[in-house]
Amino acid sequence: MQCIPKFLVMIRNKLFLLIIISILLFIGIYFYFYKSKNNTIIEVTKNIPEKINISPNIENNLLITYVLNPKKQTLKFYWKDEKQKHFKSINNLKNWLETKNQDLEFAANAGMYKADYSPNGLFIENQIRKALLDTTSGQGNFYLKPNGVFYLTTENNAFICTTNTFIEKENNNGNIKYATQSGPMLIIDGQIHSEFKEKSKNLNIRNGVGILPNNEIIFAMSKEKINFYDFANYFKSLGCKNALYLDGSVSRTYLPEKNWLQTDGDFGVIFGVSSQKDKSKILK
Repeated sequence: MQCIPKFLVMIRNKLFLLIIISILLFIGIYFYFYKSKNNTIIEVTKNIPEKINISPNIENNLLITYVLNPKKQTLKFYWKDEKQKHFKSINNLKNWLETKNQDLEFAANAGMYKADYSPNGLFIENQIRKALLDTTSGQGNFYLKPNGVFYLTTENNAFICTTNTFIEKENNNGNIKYATQSGPMLIIDGQIHSEFKEKSKNLNIRNGVGILPNNEIIFAMSKEKINFYDFANYFKSLGCKNALYLDGSVSRTYLPEKNWLQTDGDFGVIFGVSSQKDKSKILK
């Protein structure tokens, strides 16, 4: 057997010990920085809310929105003028209101309609039922059950409910000032319509209406094409218990306070909020 000099053995042992120490030191440094990084991630994650509450007053890149308090602002449903002529467009309504010394502050199409511009389904104006509730089945978005009714009472309380609920609770209520039927419902008792699918490729311009938790009304129209699920989810994110779809590509919104000035259209019923013209401006 070959004999290894003693000093070489000592060098070999020291070198082996140095390698072990270096490995342990590397492992220690690795875990120190990994733990520190991981702890930072955990702390950041703790600061992210599980649900982001979207304020309806914040302009969204995809939506134009308008919120009103029906107790403080006057919302009306317009169909025909005093000569029984259909308004049809927002511009016609705007011009007509100006003859009454009224400024139009907001307008939007108020549900679906037939070829003769008559409402598709229930329409109540000034407590007069001018079109009957439609409980039949058929093709198209209006008949994607459940559909529903958006209505205002004479006490200026706003409600949205399914057509069946309206039949059960409100059909004979003489205190309904305005009502329009449309479909489908977007939100029913806090839940998105069961027929809507996430990541659906069914994209379109859409507008709808919801009731906020504080009983104010929110109108929303997409600026770009959007699917039903994402559109409904917006209303759900605001806490709307019920929300109703109004129409698709024909939808228009007039909202000068946000420089959104669509005044065309070819509608049946139109939502409108107006105010008395400033007399000082009229005199000038």
